[in-house]
Amino acid sequence: MGMSKEIEFKNRDRYVHLGIAISALRKMRGLSQEQLAEKANVSRSHISSIEAPGIARPFSLEVFFNIADALEIDPADLISASVFPDKIISSRKKE
Repeated sequence: MGMSKEIEFKNRDRYVHLGIAISALRKMRGLSQEQLAEKANVSRSHISSIEAPGIARPFSLEVFFNIADALEIDPADLISASVFPDKIISSRKKE
């Protein structure tokens, strides 16, 4: 039991940072939460909870891949964007 709590705690910031990266990229793409939700085939409330600052909202790889596709970003780059935001976001600004 204690182990799963440790893992949850360790991954909490990762989900938070991923939500922030998704939100930033969505805005850069000029998409509303509704539009992203539609493209990613998830509900707007799900996107809203993923993006909510400071709230770790675990979600499936299926949803993650759909969001990456909807944002037209490689899934690996989306992970990188959440870990090294400046590097990825600045490399995308040239578009």
